Amino acid sequence: MVMTRSGILLAACLAAHACRSAPAIPAGSAFVPEVRIAKAPGPAPEGMVWVPGGRFWMGCGGCNLPDALPVHPVEVDGFWMDRTPVTNGQFARFVEATGYVTVAERRPDPRDFPDTPAKDLVPGSVVFSPPARAFAGMRYVDWWRWVPGASWRHPEGPTSDLGGRADHPVIHVAFEDAVAYARWAGKQLPTEAQYEFAARGGLDRRRYAWGDSLTPGGRWAANIFQGTFPVRNTALDGFGATSPVGAFPANGFGLLDMGGNVWQWTADWYDPEAYARRSAVVSRNPATPRPTQNGRPERAIRGGSFLCSDQYCTRYLVGSRGRGEPSTGASNLGFRLIRY
Repeated sequence: MVMTRSGILLAACLAAHACRSAPAIPAGSAFVPEVRIAKAPGPAPEGMVWVPGGRFWMGCGGCNLPDALPVHPVEVDGFWMDRTPVTNGQFARFVEATGYVTVAERRPDPRDFPDTPAKDLVPGSVVFSPPARAFAGMRYVDWWRWVPGASWRHPEGPTSDLGGRADHPVIHVAFEDAVAYARWAGKQLPTEAQYEFAARGGLDRRRYAWGDSLTPGGRWAANIFQGTFPVRNTALDGFGATSPVGAFPANGFGLLDMGGNVWQWTADWYDPEAYARRSAVVSRNPATPRPTQNGRPERAIRGGSFLCSDQYCTRYLVGSRGRGEPSTGASNLGFRLIRY
């Protein structure tokens, strides 16, 4: 889940259920998914992997996720992608080089929060804070807390730091923070289509970035939530919060943490009806424009996080989607970038 700076949730991870059946494919379709067999256009940029492009079925067929349906044919061109989410160590080098100050480290603009007392308009971010016990009628506000002083430097609040976490994904980054880093690095955020194609790693219509089994060979394949959500994470996968990038096996393209660990910003706007408006004709390099409906528009995020659980949020499913309010970061939201 991702919460706004004002403490109002704009769900990045809706209540959902795991896939129940094989993906639904349009009747009579002659579309054949493929990964192009093509050499990379040159030496790999540092820390990046070549994703060769190809054709795939986009969406989460057989899942109870209306915004990820219908499954539809998509083609993407090749691109370079960061092998891992951007880490604290990488983000620190960016800040040192540029002096950049993230959204969470700035005082909120009173014009954005006219009903909030001035004394409460302090820098900070939202942090997962599990309640002591489960109770009937629990809602997201029962496990998210606005923490003054929380930021990428201080993940749990002002008394915490990045000691031992240089190789963990950077968190508490708003959309504009990710874009600022991308400009500095000469890269850009992926679209949802690029992210999903890359996450699938050449697998056709599988549930997860690593296949169809949640625990292949009896081992956890991603950093997600085990136990009783949100009260007790048993951390059977070895981690109760973020994990070092690369703590779990890479997918077929050599990409790490494409499911679980942290949600990741994409370049697309979030539109729950976007897939429904696409035709059965192959969409090439699709991108979702800003929706026209009323309300504050959100950005699409992908991959799920260490808080995704089959009891509340299964959006570590490779074809699933999430959404986040662009001006807000959280303790389970990061990003990775691409380059052409």
